[in-house]
Amino acid sequence: MLINFTNHPSDKWPENQYKTARKIYGTIVDYKFPEVPPEADEEEIKRLAEKYFQMIAAAFDSCANEPFPHAVHIQGEFTLVYRLVTLLKSSGITCIASTTRRIVKEHEDGTRTYKFEFVRFREYV
Repeated sequence: MLINFTNHPSDKWPENQYKTARKIYGTIVDYKFPEVPPEADEEEIKRLAEKYFQMIAAAFDSCANEPFPHAVHIQGEFTLVYRLVTLLKSSGITCIASTTRRIVKEHEDGTRTYKFEFVRFREYV
């Protein structure tokens, strides 16, 4: 199972990203990454990380017999991601991020259009 803990629901992913995830991990479950107030202090980040760690760990406990590997696709506010990845990895849970190729098109009026193309999943190491 892959828990997609981002602000990008898997049903909106590019086709190649979705198919790659399904091939490797089987089931994809979306958990919305929370809004993290910029005023939040370090203790609040620790509390949020612990809350989501418990939720993710419980989800993996419930599917321990699946034949596919388990991982968390996690991207969002940096300090919460860092704390949560630390907790997950210390419990033996694999954490991954999507890598993309950024394609920038500059327009005559000076504006830019960005397109991101999925390349692969990369493990947090």
